[in-house]
Amino acid sequence: MKIGIGIDTSGTLAEVLPKIQRAEADGFAAVWIPNIFSYDAITLLALAGNVTSTIELGTFVVPTYPRHPAALAQQALTAAAATNGRFTLGIGLSHRIVIEDMFGLDYSKPIRHTREYLTILMRALTGEPTRFQGEQYRVAFQTAVPGATKPPVIVAALGPQMLKLAGSLADGTATWMGGPKYLEDTAVPIITKAAAEAGRPAPRIVSGFPVAVTNDPDGARAAASELFAIYGQLPSYRAVLDVEGAADAAGVAIVGNEDDVTRQLRHLAEAGVTDFNASPFPVRSDPGALARTMGHMAHIAKNGL
Repeated sequence: MKIGIGIDTSGTLAEVLPKIQRAEADGFAAVWIPNIFSYDAITLLALAGNVTSTIELGTFVVPTYPRHPAALAQQALTAAAATNGRFTLGIGLSHRIVIEDMFGLDYSKPIRHTREYLTILMRALTGEPTRFQGEQYRVAFQTAVPGATKPPVIVAALGPQMLKLAGSLADGTATWMGGPKYLEDTAVPIITKAAAEAGRPAPRIVSGFPVAVTNDPDGARAAASELFAIYGQLPSYRAVLDVEGAADAAGVAIVGNEDDVTRQLRHLAEAGVTDFNASPFPVRSDPGALARTMGHMAHIAKNGL
């Protein structure tokens, strides 16, 4: 299981880009950047390609609805060229509250949208002529970026239908707030079966978790409940938390001392997770927890589980 790190993108570019450089120096396999309401993640990672040389640079994840698949293909191929093939495109639906209430777009048929979007995107990323006639999209175009190779595409697919689409059309999935039971019983078997039936390679399972290495696990869980409270209120994440029997993020956060955290990571690897995306978070009762977490995750990234 590869160990990646989620980077806090608060601050100026002069502050954020060194964090990505530090992740590479620390031996992390990948940096995963969210795309919320600050930096455009693809542009940021294209810039990071100029100051790094080996680390994978991935989005976790870019919402599809605001971006036409032709435009996203062009942008992703540009980032692939800028990073010498180290860019991975993570995409997702986002949430109804964002797409409809904030952006004013129609979120009524997310499965149809994803199917059409992926069909167009995966073809367009090859650089070949792309023609498609669907209910939402009707396209005829070609995008060619010199020096670019097709980047891997992972889909934030939490429910069974989305997991099947990701397995049959894309290169893997990105999960967040889905604990071991959800991964073992739902995500891994469904996407793996769909990929096999479509004749595709075994999919990547990129799983993100809040992580805190600390001697105060109760304090860490309380911090996770507070810091990640919004996810228990969003329907897609609420569904996967319910599978785990978790009231909120505290129920799936990976917390404990170094041995505890390592043991939990091994369990995820055994469950089929191929890539771990660590999201370190501070613990008010343990001021040293954040640095300790970063250090332990870097140690595992370099030395393995």
